[in-house]
Amino acid sequence: MLSLKRSLLALSVGAALAASAARADGTGDTTLSGLMFVDMTDIQTQKNGADVDPDGFGLDVKRFYFGVNHAFDETWSATLITDFDLPKLSVSGKDSTGATVSSTGTASETQVFIKKAYLQGHFSDAATLRVGSADMPWIPFVENIYGYRFVEKTLLDRLKFGNTVDWGAHGFGRSGGVNYAASLVNGGGFKNPGRSKGMDVEARLGFMPVDGLTLAMGGYSGKLGQDTDAVPAQHTASRVDAMAAWKASGLTVGGEYFSADNYTTVLSAAPDKADGWSLFGSYDLTSDHSVFARYDRAKTSKDLNPSLTDTYYHAGFAWRSSPNLTWALAYKSDKLADNATELKTQEFGVWAQIKF
Repeated sequence: MLSLKRSLLALSVGAALAASAARADGTGDTTLSGLMFVDMTDIQTQKNGADVDPDGFGLDVKRFYFGVNHAFDETWSATLITDFDLPKLSVSGKDSTGATVSSTGTASETQVFIKKAYLQGHFSDAATLRVGSADMPWIPFVENIYGYRFVEKTLLDRLKFGNTVDWGAHGFGRSGGVNYAASLVNGGGFKNPGRSKGMDVEARLGFMPVDGLTLAMGGYSGKLGQDTDAVPAQHTASRVDAMAAWKASGLTVGGEYFSADNYTTVLSAAPDKADGWSLFGSYDLTSDHSVFARYDRAKTSKDLNPSLTDTYYHAGFAWRSSPNLTWALAYKSDKLADNATELKTQEFGVWAQIKF
């Protein structure tokens, strides 16, 4: 807790000094931002029909991002966004005897990570460069169209077949109806900035042939930051992505597909494959009210455990009570099963996204 207080104090003081300096010399603008995901839900988890944890009713603060952005001039800027990895708050439920019990989760302290930290050069809409920890080409792009990240991660992020952010060099832009992005990264994600023997590559190419319709394809290749002298990589992880979505007049309908090789077996002798798809949709009933739904299905170990299948779906109603506060009442179901084991989680409750 003391380390968290020190981190918060340092961030606050640094932000205040940066803002003060910007006002004093007129070299640029400094802005602060925040984003928090909160939910209060009832979770029921069963393994082969028997109740297991997590199981019960409680409150989670899944994410809290705090950001500082400073623009040096019209071209150059710097961004820092921290990720507060918060422990789960108290959860109540019943044990095998029917008695009510409570739990505070497994994490005992809040941890603070650097989510994003990059220098940006915006030379034109067609050419922007970021150096540091920044958005990857695929997952954030899909999230922006999907629109309900605060309820659940997108397909690749949920199944851990891709990173949202990584350390490296990132270029992106758009020209006419074409958008593109490419990243050369360490491969371990923002929480693992260490280097291995080489760097990984992820890229995306998108098209907007008509207003509202987005078509995109992408790919990834690398060792996921795991290739070292002490433990050499046995395989190269690779992934192919595709997405098609319509977003216009309050209606969003889209689909995502991926096929991956050796994402979980970079260090293992035996190879493995995976693939999956996701369908998502939403409709704005009014400017502040919407309904949404999604269905995912994936084979996450096609060679080593061919029967293993993940099936996920959710549906809900969302409303915006203010420009910075969005709520959602939703039901979620996730089942991971093979020939021997079935793990099923059902969740119902309220989710919220808070921006400032």
